[in-house]
Amino acid sequence: MREKFQNLFRNVNPAIIIILVVLIGNNLMRSSMSLSDWLYVKLLMLPGIVVGLTFHEAAHGYVSYWLGDPTPKLQGRLSLNPARHLDPVGFLALFIAGFGWGEPVQINPAYYKHRRRDEFLVSIAGVATNFIIAMITGLIMKAVLANASYSFIAGMGGIILDILNYMFMVNIVLMVFNLLPVPPLDGFGILTQIFNLQQYNWYWKLYQNGFLILMILIIFDITDMIISPCYGFFFSLFFS
Repeated sequence: MREKFQNLFRNVNPAIIIILVVLIGNNLMRSSMSLSDWLYVKLLMLPGIVVGLTFHEAAHGYVSYWLGDPTPKLQGRLSLNPARHLDPVGFLALFIAGFGWGEPVQINPAYYKHRRRDEFLVSIAGVATNFIIAMITGLIMKAVLANASYSFIAGMGGIILDILNYMFMVNIVLMVFNLLPVPPLDGFGILTQIFNLQQYNWYWKLYQNGFLILMILIIFDITDMIISPCYGFFFSLFFS
């Protein structure tokens, strides 16, 4: 067990750990909640995080496999087992700092019959799945609120609604975050296939520095400036 845990973090870039620690510190200092309340909220978010990350990455794998690529199946990614898809650092980042990622699914586009179209479908599969989960969760919440008694909502039902609310929130956040046009996020992959960006000389240099660019955007709260209003829009649209 100890060896398995060490292997999870063996290939993690130390710079990512440092940035993550800084983000966690900022998150804790800016929170107005007590530590116990903060931990309670994070525990309520846990099902949404596990489901959101797992289904997001599994969707990439299944779509790639359906399009003729055996790589996800050979690597054991055609599964809804969270252990197959959770990246330890990405999970902790989403759990504590409000952004995160799963273990990327490796694909081999050489198997695709229509490469640009199929890569586009694989790229969009994860965010589409997060959107579907959020909508299903929202419908369940509305059904519960419309039919549940006050005593149920005041008791255990309130906790269930909180979990559903955070599942809605986490999946919307994952969708919007991954749609950002920054490598290695899905949004950049989608734009790459729409505009055939790989034909330009600057593409690979941008791709190689994408994670650094993404960390800069996160540190300076630029991602939050995009994600927060987008989440507010979807929440108001769905629950108005």
